[in-house]
Amino acid sequence: MISILLATYNWPQALKLCLESLATQTDRNFEIIIADDGSTDSTKQVIEQFKKSCLIPTEHLWQEDQGFRKTLILNRAIAAAHGDYLIFLDGDCIVQPDFVARHRDLAQKGYLVTGSRVLLNEKLTQELITWPHWDFQCFCTRLLAKRLSGGINKYWPLKMKLGNGTWRDYKKFVWRRIKGCNMACWKADAEAINGFDEAMTGWGHEDADFIFRLQRHHIIRKSGSWATEVLHLFHKINDQSNAAENARRVREKILAKAM
Repeated sequence: MISILLATYNWPQALKLCLESLATQTDRNFEIIIADDGSTDSTKQVIEQFKKSCLIPTEHLWQEDQGFRKTLILNRAIAAAHGDYLIFLDGDCIVQPDFVARHRDLAQKGYLVTGSRVLLNEKLTQELITWPHWDFQCFCTRLLAKRLSGGINKYWPLKMKLGNGTWRDYKKFVWRRIKGCNMACWKADAEAINGFDEAMTGWGHEDADFIFRLQRHHIIRKSGSWATEVLHLFHKINDQSNAAENARRVREKILAKAM
């Protein structure tokens, strides 16, 4: 079974769309573990309503709001997961109906997958937030017009899907295209590197650190582009005051490996 580890913090409208998109999956052999970094009761209400209306096993893990501690709550989610394969997703991302199926197709022992995203602009995001329910077919109407108007930043990856192959493999660690909102690995591999580095607090680069340590553990990184794209809702830039320090920690580990 696959476990989707869904990170969220105080955006219940986006989380509702995300959960509704997960409910439309063609591959339904998965569970949802919601890793909540201290949201208020409005988020809990969305989750409880979803659990009443959907048969997908869903667990809500919550920790007190003491600043950005995503690494800590994600490690709790890894420990709680019943699946042997983990897909990491953020609550401000909407998935396509074949999202789980595509990730399952790319899952391979000894590999991890870094997925891709389609960025939505503020206008389109605000429109989707008002929808009573998520509807992928409705979203895809006039898709090219959405691209030409700047509503989305990619068109073809939503229309064309490519299969597995060695062309997806990265030969070495690079920062490029690592997005914690869409990545996957085996639970055993995540546990072997002790999950996320909980010393990395505040926004930024905890995902790159996680990927680097997996690759140092001889796990091959595979690109999930042109298969697993998520729709990333527009939001204001997070507080990046800790990003430089987090990046320094990752570079320190890379340098130590090279020596």
